[in-house]
This record gives sequence, C-alpha cells and structure tokens, in this order.
Amino acid sequence: MGEESIDIADRRSAIADFCRQVEIYLCQKNDGHLIRVVGPSFELVSKWAEQGVPLKVAFAGIDRYVERYYRHGPRRRPVKIDFCEADVLDVFDEWKRATGISRQSTINNQQSTVSARQSLPAHLERVVTRLTSARARGALGDAFDALIDRVSAELDAARAKAGGVRGEARQALIDRLEIIDASLLDEARALLDDGARAALAKEADEELAGFRETMTADAYARARAGAIDRLVRERFQLPTIRF
Repeated sequence: MGEESIDIADRRSAIADFCRQVEIYLCQKNDGHLIRVVGPSFELVSKWAEQGVPLKVAFAGIDRYVERYYRHGPRRRPVKIDFCEADVLDVFDEWKRATGISRQSTINNQQSTVSARQSLPAHLERVVTRLTSARARGALGDAFDALIDRVSAELDAARAKAGGVRGEARQALIDRLEIIDASLLDEARALLDDGARAALAKEADEELAGFRETMTADAYARARAGAIDRLVRERFQLPTIRF
C-alpha cells in the first residue's frame, strides 16, 4: 500500500472517528436517546471534519442549538444533528475569526449579513450583561472584582453615548474597547499556572491541526495565539469586549 493510500485511509478513519464522537455527544444531549449519524447525516458531519471544524467547536454548536430548543419549553422530540448545522457553522466561523483563519466565502457572506445588523450599543449591552453574570456565578473569583468594576463602569459610560457617536468619536470608542479587552485577557492569563497554560496551548494545537500544513509559520503563530486567547475566555467565561 503506497503512502497516498495510507493517507487516504488515515483521513477516512479520522473522519469516521469525528462522526462517532459527534454521535456520542448528541446522544448525551438527548438524555441517552440514540440518534444515529448515518446516511445524509454522516455526509453532513463528514463535511464538517473535512472543513477542519474542531470537535469542541462542533460540540459548542450542538450546545447552542439545544439551549435554544429548550428555551421554547419541554423537549418535544430528540434533536437530530441536521438541526444543528447552522449553529455549528456559526460557531466555526466565530472560531476562525478569533484565530484569524480565513473564512470560506459562503460562510463569510452569511456572517457579513448578520454583522451588518449588529450595533455597538447592543454589543455593549451584551458585554455588561455577561460580565455581571460571570461574577454572579463566581466564574472569575475575587481577583477580578476590581477590574470588573472598572470595566463595567467604562462600558456603562460608553454604552450611554454609543448610539450617538459617529466618525472619529466612534472609532475612538472602538479602540478603547480593544484596549479593555486586551487588559481583561492579560488579567485572566496571569491567573493561570504553568500546567494550565501548557494544557491550553496543547488544546489550541489540536484545534488547529487540520490547518497547520497550509499555514506559514507566522500565520500559524498568530492563529495559535488567537486560539489560546479564545480558550482563556472560555475558561473564565469572559465576553469579547472588542467590537
């Protein structure tokens, strides 16, 4: 068997394993009710694997759909993986933007339409809500209290005038949000010990494995840093403050 045949076999095995892991996770989200990932569903999930969707990102997309589904009342039927496609692709697009990896044109067009409808005041509203919620859950610990108070005060002030700022004033506000976002991440990273940092770096490498061969060293370094930042946000349940 030649090297090309081995590569194809390995790729098929990896895709099959990806689909099995998605099937297992979907079963858990359905309270043990097994919904098989076969036929068209297998083709759909295989496409995610081929596009490089990290398994954890696929899980997050499933979570997003299931959470929205349950908000409408008691579960009426088991969730099928096909229902989760839009949410999985949305989370994948968010992940690619966070890591700096170029988006596929079809997803990019969809996201551009959504982004155009997002407003700065609405963004600030979500940020303040998530910061307040994170502190209420104790996700950040006492070490973050002073920073959260300062960030929330700045965001509240910015939110009050965000709807009316234009031009240079609006850009100055957006630049300030970028600085606040970086400060929040710096504080979060400072709370990590060496073991936690190494674990996050390893997880970032695993997420980016499907893209590494096609990226330059500089591009990969930037994507890796972005992936680690995203994982730090996830660990401490931090919102993205930059707009």
